[in-house]
Amino acid sequence: MDKKQLYTALKQHFGFTEFREGQLATVKSVLAGQNTLAILPTGGGKSLLYQLPAYLLPGAVLVVSPLISLMQDQVDHLHRNGEKRVLMLSGQGGGQARQQQLANLANAKFIFASPELLANPAVIDAFHHVQLSLLTVDEAHCISQWGPDFRPEYLLLKELRHQLGDPVTLLLTATATPRVRHDILAKLGLPQGAVTVIKRSVNRPNLFLAVEDYASSKDKQAGLAKLVRQLPGAGIIYFASRRLATTMAEWLRENSSLAVAAYHAGMPAADRFRVQQQFMADQLQVVCATSAFGMGIDKADIRFVIHYHLPTSLENYLQEIGRAGRDGQQSVAILLHCPGDEQLTRQLTQVDFPTATRFDQVQAGKLPVQALGTNYELFDFYRRHQYDYQRLKRIFSRRQQLVADQLGQVRRYLELTTCRRQFILTYFGEIPAVQANNCCDIDEPDWQAAPLLPPRQLVDHPEEIGDWATQLRQLLNLS
Repeated sequence: MDKKQLYTALKQHFGFTEFREGQLATVKSVLAGQNTLAILPTGGGKSLLYQLPAYLLPGAVLVVSPLISLMQDQVDHLHRNGEKRVLMLSGQGGGQARQQQLANLANAKFIFASPELLANPAVIDAFHHVQLSLLTVDEAHCISQWGPDFRPEYLLLKELRHQLGDPVTLLLTATATPRVRHDILAKLGLPQGAVTVIKRSVNRPNLFLAVEDYASSKDKQAGLAKLVRQLPGAGIIYFASRRLATTMAEWLRENSSLAVAAYHAGMPAADRFRVQQQFMADQLQVVCATSAFGMGIDKADIRFVIHYHLPTSLENYLQEIGRAGRDGQQSVAILLHCPGDEQLTRQLTQVDFPTATRFDQVQAGKLPVQALGTNYELFDFYRRHQYDYQRLKRIFSRRQQLVADQLGQVRRYLELTTCRRQFILTYFGEIPAVQANNCCDIDEPDWQAAPLLPPRQLVDHPEEIGDWATQLRQLLNLS
């Protein structure tokens, strides 16, 4: 299909007249039958990369996705655009409803599924009756990031691909270092030379980068309150703890005029959905969240992302701050830090490994799998897939060293005396870009020196406040 035909199809199916950077090359690669890894920034229009080929190819597209909320967002988007040939398979359904879904697979154009569900032999058998033109792995960094120590079913995608007849495969992610790119392809059994890699820079020029150091947790809490009163528009505050996300949401509601809610995986699904919808509809100004809040949040006008605790890696940090400023307007990403933060993050990334004796007793059926500890489901997965104790220990030892190295890079980012943007670009294997201004607190150390914005209670009367983007530029002394 030539370029003119692709533009015609883009207009017909999506109403767009232009492709975003990286989209056209990715679509052409997929239509040419090439396995493709597309690394495009958050908000770069990744869903179009499998949706447009789906309309131009016979059969169905299978999209493997890590979160139900992310799948639901894509399903809802397709439905709003008039597409009815959509199925979402997840662990929440079962029995007769599941059987009915599997019987209808051949009638679907778009099929969304979690990796856990695709490990079910009955589901794979149902796919043998489906003409599958494209296998898409959304958030493909999960293959590397989550495979060894969380969501190990991602390690089964290589075998799944073979069982499905080795269809053309599209891998989508927003951030991937050279190491992660290599790891993704290796775990899927795809030779590097046989995969087309299409990559856009992780650089977001409209995103101002800052670190705020505090002497104590009490000072940091006060600093957070000051920041959210200053910063205009909608924002996300990330926490490492569910409990603290809830507590701080309550505290901010009591000590400000902000409309604030908490969001974490421990909340009932209905409450999470309500918070997400209220945030999207501008009924909430700030969400205090764990990392569970993010994938599938396609709100263009988020003006700030604040991390109250340290991220576990720069990869995670770039994913999360990439939710700010998707409309291209000036936005800000702020990482807060005080003594003791590193210890908390280190504790959260530790995995308690069982002893060899206990592992052997479980293997021999003398103890229940729960005896493997708090992460028993994780270890039981490997045990059931014929991993012996020494092999498993080597895997987790390498993983823990990698986690420690990644946290070390976050620490380096905190302590920088040179440009933060240049450091991030170098980390992701890019040639550092030259950015004259609007960059980071190293280049603009007085970025908070502008007068405070009008009180946030005026948010109900936007005509009294004016344009949020203009206000943020004033805050950053950039106007």
